[in-house]
Amino acid sequence: VLNMGPHHPSTHGVLRFILRTDGELIHMCRPDIGYLHRGLEKIAEQVPYAHFMPYTDRLDYLAAMNCNLGYAITVERAAEIEVPPRAEYIRVLVAELNRIISHLVSVGTFAMDMGAVTPFTHTIREREWVNDLFEELCGARLTYNYIRFGGVAFDLPQGFLQRLNRFLNYFEPRLEQYNRFISKNKIFKERLVGVAVIGLEQALDYRLVGPNLRASGIDWDLRRDEPYSVYEDLEFDVPVGVSEIGELGDCYSRYWIRILEMEQSVRILRQCIEKMPEGSYWNRSKKKLKVEPGEFYVRTEAPRGELGFYLISKGGPKPHRLKIMTGSFAAMSIVEAVASGLMVADLVALIASLDVVAPEVDR
Repeated sequence: VLNMGPHHPSTHGVLRFILRTDGELIHMCRPDIGYLHRGLEKIAEQVPYAHFMPYTDRLDYLAAMNCNLGYAITVERAAEIEVPPRAEYIRVLVAELNRIISHLVSVGTFAMDMGAVTPFTHTIREREWVNDLFEELCGARLTYNYIRFGGVAFDLPQGFLQRLNRFLNYFEPRLEQYNRFISKNKIFKERLVGVAVIGLEQALDYRLVGPNLRASGIDWDLRRDEPYSVYEDLEFDVPVGVSEIGELGDCYSRYWIRILEMEQSVRILRQCIEKMPEGSYWNRSKKKLKVEPGEFYVRTEAPRGELGFYLISKGGPKPHRLKIMTGSFAAMSIVEAVASGLMVADLVALIASLDVVAPEVDR
């Protein structure tokens, strides 16, 4: 019996896996979670609605804008708050930028887990460029606290869209560069192709979401199938796993889906730049926040898949109950079923391919 973690470099946070092995062969792998539990859902019951927004940054620190957005939409629907068109486009813009830099960390750390250090320095270089844009926008580089009920905290600075366009013109060719030194790398493919295959039925049974679900061949994306904000006004494709390289649903498929999603995020961002309307970035006429008694559930497509907020209100200034559903928690449930029969080195590939972020698991 071996412990992998809770501080193993490949566990992407404070996670622990209890392994029963015979040499290098894994017979059992049981995730032991909870090392990062901070009681966020209980905190939501203790503070006013607006005061909980900064806490959502800490749900998934690699995709804080997306977490802000999901919580904001939930409360807005419950309180019947309208969002101006300009604010909606700004929200989609920052959410897709955050999706890109989240996937960059996933791709870079994936390669590093497989033994290739250089790609990580390239992905972090691009991420820092976006963080410079975010810092210019809201003053923060990780936990942004940017989205507000009824809009966003600040309007786009002068020249922001031009600087964003310059980044996109630089970044889009870099994706092909990643393909040259990661995606098409012979050793990288041999480590991932055919490893830890998750079939279509198994992905549904374990309720995988996001890129992990689509990598198994299931065509489902909330931005398209249950559109929110202004996604229904934008054109983009939903990448779905194929078996052109290796097997459908293997580690390589889950990696490749994220490369394709970054391409689509660039496409969405270009449309946001082109269509960005004038007007207010925040609903200044909104009345004092008042959420009527009832139950509300809103789900959005975060970088790790479906991010759901289930809000129960009794009409007071704060939630009676707030339950948060995350993609990383869904992904963690399948590890035990898939890991049996893998080699220890392949378990590293499985965890990296699921793109698990520990705070999103524990909350």
